[in-house]
Amino acid sequence: MQIDEDSIKIQFPCDYPVKVMGKNSDDFSDVVLEVIRRHAPDLREENISFRPSRQNNYLAVNVTIYATGVQQLQALFDDLKATGRVTMVL
Repeated sequence: MQIDEDSIKIQFPCDYPVKVMGKNSDDFSDVVLEVIRRHAPDLREENISFRPSRQNNYLAVNVTIYATGVQQLQALFDDLKATGRVTMVL
């Protein structure tokens, strides 16, 4: 996913919600949070939540990060997809 800087209507820096979805496995949330913390080291535990799918096959990891700019978000999205474990990033 490529972020188009011209279409962004967000005033940075700001709190930015990110939802990461993938197959529910023992270490999926650990992998996701490790990547997110690389790009947002100030991530606080109270800004993290998890939601399994109805049949528990998938897991959504929801976080709110302090986003500093489009470059940070693009790098985060790219690294999440590069894990090969992420189905979708919103």
